[in-house]
Amino acid sequence: MNDNDQKAIPIFIGYDFRERAATNVLIDSLYQHSSYPLSITPLITSQLVKQGYHSREREEKQSTDFSFTRFLVPFLMNFQGWAIFMDCDMLCFSDIGELWEERNEKYSLLCVKHNHQPIEKTKFQGEIQSSYPMKNWSSLMLMNCKKCKKLSIDYVNNASGLDLHRFNWLENVNEIGAFNSNGWNELICSDNNSIARNESPSKLIHWTLGGPWFKDQRNMGGEFARQWFSSREEAMKLWD
Repeated sequence: MNDNDQKAIPIFIGYDFRERAATNVLIDSLYQHSSYPLSITPLITSQLVKQGYHSREREEKQSTDFSFTRFLVPFLMNFQGWAIFMDCDMLCFSDIGELWEERNEKYSLLCVKHNHQPIEKTKFQGEIQSSYPMKNWSSLMLMNCKKCKKLSIDYVNNASGLDLHRFNWLENVNEIGAFNSNGWNELICSDNNSIARNESPSKLIHWTLGGPWFKDQRNMGGEFARQWFSSREEAMKLWD
């Protein structure tokens, strides 16, 4: 596949059944702001299992269904072209085409290179909050699929979680590029603020401890929680 042949942006979203509401609101926010046609696929684990693509047993420290399925994106793209992966616990305020236009053949993938060192031991619904180098780099990836051929079904189903999330499947860390524009994958880490804030407006925010779609976290993110509910109402609007 020639990259110029990709008329729609392939976007794969990590899916967890507990966060269905988050997934649906995120999808609507992507459509509302995009200047490109979008081809959006939630990575539903049960479907991947039925097709023989996913066979990992759930691990003790695995907090979501999509902890590892994200690394199947190049395989699902037949190791051709580019694709975007993002976690479902996000909300988009800007044109995802801006990220798409940052494709660069120099890299195997591009991401936001956070220095996120969480102090919490648990997050939503008592799930374990793990800390490791490059944490959250894999939560938003623009992947050059033809350069990610090591991510075979066998590798993704058998490699350690740290090998996957720390990108040990790449020959060199220099194969990972950073997005040029700010405001993407801003991490919300408390009830009232986010980290990695800058003077640029937020373009894609990411709840890291759980979000307002959980009953006990309705205010997670402060003003961002209110914006999420507003986006949900917009997505569910009935026309008179």
